[in-house]
Amino acid sequence: MADDSASPLPAHDARALASIDGCEQVDLLLCDTNGLLRGKRITREALEKVYLNGVCLPMSLIATDITGNTVEETGLGYDIGDEDRICRPVPGSLRPVPWATRPTAQLLLSMEDGAGGVFEVAPRAVLERVLQGFTARGWTPVVAVELEFYLFDAAPDARGRPQTPRDPHSGLRSDSTQVYYLQELDEHREFIDAVASACRAQGIPADTAVAEYAPGQFEINLLHRADAMAACDDAILLKRTIKAIAQQQGKLASFMAKPFAEQAGSGLHLHVSVLDAQGRNLFDGIPEAPADALLHAVAGLQQAAASSLLLFAPHANSYRRFVPNAFVPLNDSWGFNNRTVALRIPHSDARNTRIEHRIAGADANPYLVTAAVLAGLLDGLIAQHPPGPATSGNAYAQIEAATPSWRDAIEAFLQDDFIARHFGERFRHIYGQQKRREMLDFHAQVPDLDYAWYLRTV
Repeated sequence: MADDSASPLPAHDARALASIDGCEQVDLLLCDTNGLLRGKRITREALEKVYLNGVCLPMSLIATDITGNTVEETGLGYDIGDEDRICRPVPGSLRPVPWATRPTAQLLLSMEDGAGGVFEVAPRAVLERVLQGFTARGWTPVVAVELEFYLFDAAPDARGRPQTPRDPHSGLRSDSTQVYYLQELDEHREFIDAVASACRAQGIPADTAVAEYAPGQFEINLLHRADAMAACDDAILLKRTIKAIAQQQGKLASFMAKPFAEQAGSGLHLHVSVLDAQGRNLFDGIPEAPADALLHAVAGLQQAAASSLLLFAPHANSYRRFVPNAFVPLNDSWGFNNRTVALRIPHSDARNTRIEHRIAGADANPYLVTAAVLAGLLDGLIAQHPPGPATSGNAYAQIEAATPSWRDAIEAFLQDDFIARHFGERFRHIYGQQKRREMLDFHAQVPDLDYAWYLRTV
């Protein structure tokens, strides 16, 4: 591109494109409410037209079900003729696709409504609406995302179940829980190194990789950002990167919440604090004398936990993760330096005091999880109510907990005032109907266990 001044691309995107030597194609990415990236692949030559005029995609894509089908109950399908909407580039989001076999760029999109405004149901728009409440008060959320996932062989076992990959060097499969075991990282260093390299090429601030609490389970952490939207962009692109690198190496990476009944589930943990207009952390304090703002924020998150459950646990499999003694919270408990609670205040110096929100599964949409957490936190800061007492020791043994259900979460979501107030009634309707349709279709299937238990016995 010889003349940047004649280009419709913002300066950042123009520089990013110029850095991709011989770029031939561009992936246009639209995040749906399930956190899946949908869109189009265009030629490099068509990119300027996208910046000038946008690109048309079906409005129903935002709320297709997990299998990719239109959910008619949302009102976005046949009722409106399956209308297209213009989608425009998110400025500053163009970056390379390091694993592509041909020089390729990728670009996030934002869907418009029929009047040229932002479609309020799109995940980025939902988060932006919540962030406006902080901006209006001169506050800035600081967010960091932690994602757990499993690495499997591309081929399943003889029963069709996923299996942990073989060590490329020994040929053996991992079959034990070696949490934080460095040898586990060494055995899969080609994968970990490739992910780290791809993150650097994309400007994704991946920080720490650890072996987690099950064979083949890993966690990759992202650095905190004083830009919650960018933090979620990082998370959604990190998931794409991990899955792509795994596929390239003949493996399968999965963010399924609970792949194995007997092993740990995978979570999405969100670390969050809030800066005031002078850049001071509102939560600055120590366990013996916590800041009032921290206590108010915890109270708000406790109040919002049940309302937001469907955003934290969006799928049928999500609810299999909620079992005792598995480092998965079963209630709205909170405490200092305690991994058995839902809202953990990690050990840190006072200036970096933050809340780690531990309820969401890795299968959840990062934008919607962050929107729900920040909405609850904002309510707490405004209402200034106290939280319940902090939990010391094992929260599972001290606090009664009911195992949540997908059906109850869906029905509660469709009636919830907290959701309507922060995310809008249209989002509540569309997301709730999407999940209700998925639930009905899921329970209409006859699983193998039915045949194993009942075919010959009843």
